[in-house]
Amino acid sequence: MQAQVGDRLHVHGRAVGTADRVGEIVEVRGGDGSPPYLVRFPDGHETLVFPGTDATVEPAQKAE
Repeated sequence: MQAQVGDRLHVHGRAVGTADRVGEIVEVRGGDGSPPYLVRFPDGHETLVFPGTDATVEPAQKAE
């Protein structure tokens, strides 16, 4: 998994009724874009994430 600052981390809910979580990657602590990532969620909470197979990286939208 590779990411850059500004990309979004999408963690899919693993159980029925569990909501997905999407947050902005604000810091990449691994080499060459690898985990762990410091992620800021919409509620302002920041946490260090070691994403598993239930997570995907969505590239940041480029300004046109």
